[in-house]
Parts: sequence; structure tokens; C-alpha cells
Amino acid sequence: MKNNKYSYKAPPNKTAFQAGLRNGIPIGFGYFAVAFSLGVAVRDAGLSWFQGLIASWLCTTSTGEYAVFSLIAAGTTVLEIALVTLIINARYLLMSCAATQRLDPEMPFWHRYLLAFHLTDELFGIAIARHGTLNPYFSYGAFTVAVPGWAVGTALGTVVGSILPPSLTSALSVALYGMFLAVIVPPARQNKVVAGLIVLCFAASYASANLPLVRELSDGMRIILLTVVLSSAAALLFPRKDEEEATTP
Repeated sequence: MKNNKYSYKAPPNKTAFQAGLRNGIPIGFGYFAVAFSLGVAVRDAGLSWFQGLIASWLCTTSTGEYAVFSLIAAGTTVLEIALVTLIINARYLLMSCAATQRLDPEMPFWHRYLLAFHLTDELFGIAIARHGTLNPYFSYGAFTVAVPGWAVGTALGTVVGSILPPSLTSALSVALYGMFLAVIVPPARQNKVVAGLIVLCFAASYASANLPLVRELSDGMRIILLTVVLSSAAALLFPRKDEEEATTP
């Protein structure tokens, strides 16, 4: 009889779900603040607050949504919008590949589908930082507070964004960077290799935005290129030993 790490017929794992809620609350607040400025883009595109709410609920990516709303405002075709969105969000393919390495091989497809649906930089970061095989209910708990924060923030930004001064709207968007730092700093303090790679990533990202030819690529393509090159180099130079880790709830 196979020894499954999870019993998918059992009720949701409350411990993992509650842990996800705790980790997702600050992300939800950060998303709520950042999405205000996104709501302004929704308004400029001529869309309603409800359309902005649905768009952010189904597409939790700031760069992708900004591009989509800008293209809608410019009157581009649906095909062009789809292609641009695919290119900008292609980095999530890499995140999904990395996340699958932390999943139970026998995990049902519907779990994998739900985990991938709201895979964002920050939610991927808190999930991948946990030890052992990832319990899907941890991510579900994080989704429960993070995704509504993003969607509701977009809707409110659409309604009241015109009332707020531009300087305040711009300041709110900085919260996302602070939140992302909170995700990467703890593992960097625990591992010097991780800390060095983070510094290298910052330097490479800055250089790629100014180097000839490379700077002509879209932001999404540059992220994919840097991710593949740096992660491959790190895997070759600093390989991790296979360890039998206990599953963290």
C-alpha cells in the first residue's frame, strides 16, 4: 500500500490552512495598497470598478494587468492583448516548474491547477521557503486573504483613485517592493549563498536594463533570461543535497 503524504479525501488540513492565512495577511494588505494605483489604470481604460474587480480576481499580476489596461485604452485587438500578456507573464512558467519540485508526485490534478492559478511572486516565495513537501492547503490559506486584497484594492482604486493625490497613489505602489523584501530577507540571513545570489540578481537586473540589445527586450523576457541563466549557474555551482525532509504543515 502506498504511503501518501496527504489524504485528499480527508477534511482540509486546518494547521496548514491557518499557517497560510497568517503568512498571507501581510501580502493581502500589500496587494490592497498596490492595487489602488492599478485601479486608476482601470478607470483610464474606460472600465467599471466591477470589471476591474473581476480582472484582478482572475489575473493576479500587476505588470500584466497594467499592460492589458493600457492596451485596452489604446484600442488594440484582443489577439495583441493576449500575446503581450503571454510574454509578460511567461516567468510564471518558470515558477510553476520550480514549484512542482516541492509537490507530492501523487497530488491530484485539481490541486495542481488551483495552486498554479494564483501563483504570484510573493505567494510563490512564501510557499517555496517552507521545508519539505508543500501542503496545498497552506497556499489555499494564503490565497484566501491575498487575492481578495488585490481584487478589492483594484475596485476601490477605480472608484476613489481620482480623489487621491497622484503622489499618494504612487507611494502606495512602493509597498509591493517592501513586501517582497520581507519575503527574501529571512532566507538570505540564514544562507550566505542565497544572500550572495540575491545581490547578484539585483546587479544583473540593473545591468540588463542598461546593456545594449538586452535592454530592448521586454521586462518579462529579461526576467526569464536572467532567471534561467542565474538559476542554472547556481544549481551547477552550489548543488543541494537530496534530503528526506519531514512535511511542514
